[in-house]
Amino acid sequence: MADDPRNQEVAAVGDDAGGLRYCCQPIVEPRQFDPAVAPERVRAIVAGGKKWVNGTQLSYHCFQAGDDVVDGWKGKASDIEAVRQAFAAWFGLGIGISFREVAQPADASLRIGFDQAGGSWSYVGRDNLTIRDPRQRTMNFGWPLDTPYGRDTAMHEIGHALGLEHEHQNPFAGITWDTDAVQRYFRGPPNKWDDRYIDFNILRKISPAEVKGSSWDPDSVMEYAFGAGLIIEPAAYRAGLQPKGGLSAADRDWIRQTYPGSAAQPAAPTLTAGVAQNLTLGSGETRVFDFRPPATRSYRLQTSGSSDTVMVLFEVTPAGNVQIAADDDSGTDANARIDRVLQAGRLYRVGIRLYYAAASAQTSLMIS
Repeated sequence: MADDPRNQEVAAVGDDAGGLRYCCQPIVEPRQFDPAVAPERVRAIVAGGKKWVNGTQLSYHCFQAGDDVVDGWKGKASDIEAVRQAFAAWFGLGIGISFREVAQPADASLRIGFDQAGGSWSYVGRDNLTIRDPRQRTMNFGWPLDTPYGRDTAMHEIGHALGLEHEHQNPFAGITWDTDAVQRYFRGPPNKWDDRYIDFNILRKISPAEVKGSSWDPDSVMEYAFGAGLIIEPAAYRAGLQPKGGLSAADRDWIRQTYPGSAAQPAAPTLTAGVAQNLTLGSGETRVFDFRPPATRSYRLQTSGSSDTVMVLFEVTPAGNVQIAADDDSGTDANARIDRVLQAGRLYRVGIRLYYAAASAQTSLMIS
């Protein structure tokens, strides 16, 4: 789009043109639901819709020399290394999501550009899966990452990819903005955003269902630093807001609760063809099952019951869990179903995340 601020020439971070450059998220329209879907179902689906199923291995590729993309998208060695270190830092928290760098963009769920005229941004969580063209970015870094601000930017954008939103848009923050001052600041250099992006990235309040926890975390790596005169309330931040830098304690707690590591989960039970497994899950929880096919043939994996779920099928390989199929039945009267030829003797893993189920509803999984 011609008016997309990520396509405009902008100044360097922290130069004398006006201050810091900020993460500018792509505008994604909210999902629309059939009016027959009850409000509590909608809230639950929205809360979990962008989160990955636990056990997912997110493959990523940093555009670099040799890739068939715009030259300006290709990263320098120092920036690519900073991205690797940021992925390692998130994984080092012991979460149930892993990361793997891959050599080919077509094999990557996350494709990372380094367009210095394009700002820094990432799609949020499973929204990344909607960008299917291997020559298109799902994340970009628009300034050098080998500085403290750059390293926090790398952590921030990967946080988006994991499903985290901007913390200052948390409805529990109680922030009242000086709207005119915010618009003047972000319209000007070095950001040069139009009002749609200012609203989407700053002024808009995110649904309570989409935010982490029930309180505001001003030290989150997902929080912006703001100068004086932009925030009216809370009064303590009228002179500006400056996060401490790095991951906060609340960041660590949220990501571990959302994606509990293997130490916090029981061993995956084994599926047997023709035998239903009851799923005892709360909203947002995941259950994982293993399956080793006795014969090579087409198998059907299907949930039953009046619940909203996303089901993901992985093949377990020496390089990690490789996603081979998925189905999301949320907001519909259908059940999640995957039909796939599976190879005898190989190990597969099925992850199911529950969005919503009525109190009396029973949900089960069967493979046949």
